[in-house]
Amino acid sequence: MNKSELIDHVAEAADISKASARRAVDAAIAAVKTALQNGDSVTLVGFGTFYVGQRASRSGRNPRTGKEITIKSATTPKFRAGKALKDALN
Repeated sequence: MNKSELIDHVAEAADISKASARRAVDAAIAAVKTALQNGDSVTLVGFGTFYVGQRASRSGRNPRTGKEITIKSATTPKFRAGKALKDALN
């Protein structure tokens, strides 16, 4: 399912227009993004938790030259599925 299919599904399930559903989906995504940028986590009970993780710097190899390089540390978004979501899939 892509974003436009999600918007269609939300519009149908909530019995609202596609324009309203698009605004709602965009607002939800923006709220999650803003919270993660502030270092907060977003927990949706029964669905899961979005949180910020740290990836340590590490060494790697340049595939062209084989030369060893250092890959910088990075801040990454992560998702941990909730129990209800896991149970729904099994």
